[in-house]
Amino acid sequence: MSSVRLNPLDAAWIFTESRATPNHVGGLLQFKLPPGAPKDFLRQMMMEFRNHREFTAPWNRRLKYLLNVNPMPVWVEDEDIDLEYHVRHSALPWPGGERELGELVGRLQSSPLDLSRPPWECTIIEGLEGDRFALFIKMHHSLIDGVSGMKLLQRAMSTDPEKSLGMPPFWATGPERPARHERTAPAPTIDNAAATALEALRVQARSVPQLVSAFGKMLKRVGDPGEGMVLPFDAPRSVLNGRVREKRRFATQQFSMERLRALAKAADCTLNDVVLAICGGALRRFLIERDSLPDKPLTAGIPVSVRPKDDEGTGNAISFIVATLGTDIADPAERLQAIRTSVQHAKAHVQSLPRQTMMQYTVLLMAPTILTLLTGIGGRTRPMFNITISNVPGPDKPLYFRGAELLATYPASIVTHGQALNITCQSYAGSMNFGFTGCHSSVPRLQRLAVYAADAVEELEAAILPAATPARTATRPRSKTKASGGQSRRAGAVNAQPAKPKGAATKAATPPAATRPRKRARARA
Repeated sequence: MSSVRLNPLDAAWIFTESRATPNHVGGLLQFKLPPGAPKDFLRQMMMEFRNHREFTAPWNRRLKYLLNVNPMPVWVEDEDIDLEYHVRHSALPWPGGERELGELVGRLQSSPLDLSRPPWECTIIEGLEGDRFALFIKMHHSLIDGVSGMKLLQRAMSTDPEKSLGMPPFWATGPERPARHERTAPAPTIDNAAATALEALRVQARSVPQLVSAFGKMLKRVGDPGEGMVLPFDAPRSVLNGRVREKRRFATQQFSMERLRALAKAADCTLNDVVLAICGGALRRFLIERDSLPDKPLTAGIPVSVRPKDDEGTGNAISFIVATLGTDIADPAERLQAIRTSVQHAKAHVQSLPRQTMMQYTVLLMAPTILTLLTGIGGRTRPMFNITISNVPGPDKPLYFRGAELLATYPASIVTHGQALNITCQSYAGSMNFGFTGCHSSVPRLQRLAVYAADAVEELEAAILPAATPARTATRPRSKTKASGGQSRRAGAVNAQPAKPKGAATKAATPPAATRPRKRARARA
């Protein structure tokens, strides 16, 4: 039986998990039923899924702890996978709307995975209005990261509806070749354990000079109020950084990539900068309404993939940068420029490190946070950053599975003590899909944050795009699902769309505007 040892970052997701803080990630995939699909289409799919007994990595991996010098567990192949456990079925009262779907996804994201089995589950969801169905797939973060998850998603589908008809379930499609970064665990003998420990010490010794230099640059920034790199653990205390409970909320938002790229081009920044500015504007308004906006700007921890393009691995190959969200700045254009400058400094710092040092750097950077979770003091101390915001690139062409078109994919991610809110984005077929995952008790009315993200886009457009093109709203891509108020495309688990006050798109999100009364959202997560 082959085995693969977990790297330290993957193992951290195992050791810091608890009932209130499960460390799995999920994806809500919404499909349109194929033309002429029989009434029992989903029943047939369910039966085929549970009868398909061929598995590829990482879907056939489960954890095993070896009693040797190296404390890291390993992945081993499970030869007896119970598909009745892993493949599940849920039905919404027809016609199921976005509110019901959001509540279901929140419940599914709340329950931990069984780590004695391969750590993944798939729920087939029927009963959606508009001839739609959904799959909610969740996997433990120790098994997969966002970039490799998108690769698996693309490999399990096809851009050709006809070719997609004969495709097997996603667990039968894995990496095309062995991953370069995955190391097969040696046999658990004393000699092999000693050799592994010595090799780890050699790697650490070679990395010491680079690590000392990297953290030395951070220390030089302590007490420097000027422009530059944002420091970890310099984040303000906020309502987003306390203790969390088991239950989750989930909300979604969707924008045309054309709109976001137009903003990036006009502001001479990256698409990621625009995403952060949208989140910063939405969070500013959300916290002002709760009378809990800190004087210092919120900061974001941004995962950065360090996986080579030809690496087919599925474990975590990421580092982190920390950047400001400019929530102390009322003007959206100034906020975007502050974010742009901050991200540039953070990226330059991380990119100056050799790739072989990235893992050690990330582990040391995250060590204080991991320690707070292991000791139970997470959420009671100053956070490393206020919120995690990820942007995962996806396919730019529509995908199909069994003839059903994939309409949208919304990511659900991890919240933990000290991090009660997570925002993850995925691009797909000309749209950017936002998934908001929050603690049910710490982040009430999460759907309002999704609505305010749409307002933040309009504020950026009013502040940045040329005033000579006021008619551009008439040429925006139309929503595939009905959206009130002429706002951006909105689909997914929660599409709360209260009526927008007139003129809000042309004013900065100052406290008076942010506290203006709005209609009650029609959907809740």
